[in-house]
Amino acid sequence: MPTLRVSAQSRPNAVAGAVAALLRLDGAVEMQAIGPHAVNQAVKSLAIARSYLVQDAIDLIVAPGFVKLELHDEERTAMRFQVRAVSKENGPFAHFPTDEHAAAPGAPAPAPTAVAETDDA
Repeated sequence: MPTLRVSAQSRPNAVAGAVAALLRLDGAVEMQAIGPHAVNQAVKSLAIARSYLVQDAIDLIVAPGFVKLELHDEERTAMRFQVRAVSKENGPFAHFPTDEHAAAPGAPAPAPTAVAETDDA
């Protein structure tokens, strides 16, 4: 399974593109991130990757965990995200709503359905 290392400076759109491509190709990818900012970028990347996979009827599932890494002769604990592709039509999350921005890339967001009431009396 390919491993992507995500840093605090990683661009979420670029990481999401790599995740989506690897899920289409291999059906699985692992992401590793050290530190809160890198974990934030990784999680944003996963949300964006879901939108990239909508047109292929693919969704993803993620199993987060920890892994010990050896960096510069120092042991560090990283977050590990094991990501797997699942069918959107009949996968375990087929009934989950898709992010509103994922429905049609580039399309305007739907109008809000709730209207605030005012008291004009």
